[in-house]
Amino acid sequence: MARIMAFDYGLKRTGIAVSDVNQLIATGLTTVVTHQLLPFIKDYTKTENIEAFVFGNALHLNGAENAINQKIKGFAAVLHNNFPNIALYFEDERYTSKQAVESLVKSGVPKQKRTNKALIDEVSATLILQQFMQTYKNI
Repeated sequence: MARIMAFDYGLKRTGIAVSDVNQLIATGLTTVVTHQLLPFIKDYTKTENIEAFVFGNALHLNGAENAINQKIKGFAAVLHNNFPNIALYFEDERYTSKQAVESLVKSGVPKQKRTNKALIDEVSATLILQQFMQTYKNI
């Protein structure tokens, strides 16, 4: 099997998470400045086999698309052009930032670290990936 890579895409930075090769466990990988995301992914895929890319689908509470979705879909199209053999999915990301902060609190992470937006983005990507894998395994 291969890994799944998930993104909490943002205008400034993007949180990244990956699965283990058995696609059972989601782990935060890093946060990358968004304009350096494609080179980062190209480097990462040189050493790791990726089966799928998963993007957080930014939706409002009523289900309508958030304004950033056009940017997300634009980057997803660029990624698909660069990696046409890797599947591309979108997963609802509503509440992941709030859940990420709650997770950090429950984990005992000090308040100073919990305000680190890069860490929150990485944990959000991990939550997006976990949710996707739970759904994907039931298909």
